[in-house]
Amino acid sequence: MARAVVQYVSDLYRYRSLISALVVRHLAARYRGSVLGFLWSFLNPLCLMAVYTLVFQYYVRFNQVDNYTIFLFCGLLPWIWFSSGLLEGTASIVSGGSLITKSMFPAHLLPTVSVITSFVHFVLSLPLLFLFMAIAGMHFSMTLVALPLVLLVQFLLIQGIVLACSSLNVLFRDIQHLVGNMLTLLFFLCPILYPVTVVPERFRFTMDYNPLAAITRLYQQVILEGSWPSLTVWMLSAASGIVAILFGLYVYEKNRETFAELL
Repeated sequence: MARAVVQYVSDLYRYRSLISALVVRHLAARYRGSVLGFLWSFLNPLCLMAVYTLVFQYYVRFNQVDNYTIFLFCGLLPWIWFSSGLLEGTASIVSGGSLITKSMFPAHLLPTVSVITSFVHFVLSLPLLFLFMAIAGMHFSMTLVALPLVLLVQFLLIQGIVLACSSLNVLFRDIQHLVGNMLTLLFFLCPILYPVTVVPERFRFTMDYNPLAAITRLYQQVILEGSWPSLTVWMLSAASGIVAILFGLYVYEKNRETFAELL
């Protein structure tokens, strides 16, 4: 396993120029022919935020959170990174089959490109969150210096899950359809539309044992609340990311020899 990790990191560095080129190509292709182009990086989360704010603050009257719109936006941005990276990454090896069958192309670069592409959109949207916070008169705390650590933990988590799902999707094409349905359930099991405090005690385990819920809370604490997450929370979140990437590499290494034949 250690050898697989070293090889994976080595390939990321060795093919860094190729990864950059593929990310740029994906970004350009995503909005090719669109009048607004990259503005959709901002408009997509803004549209979601507007819909959920309308429903949960005005229709359902969910008022347990101050600055609910900003609270919602803070949770939506990492969720969009996770969901779009997972959806595109799961199908990436199958859709890029011609590259794998006709050359010695490292298959794991394809899901990595999907994750990084979604990450770029996430980073482009972050200034909007900070702008809304400034307009609302919210204070910026020194806890923001911990934001890169949260990004790293989420990257490891997404990358590990995407590696596993994209590898299994080559064997079972149902995986990409299953992932889409599971994301709907997972969305409502994360404290994005609601704070953790409103979850009944008997259902609190859905927060405690949900790595993405923990990461969502990290964003809320570091960006909105200005509080330092406990060492236990950091350790558990980091452990979930490390376990995810190790599991993803294990599944990938176990199945990669069959990719050329199955594709």
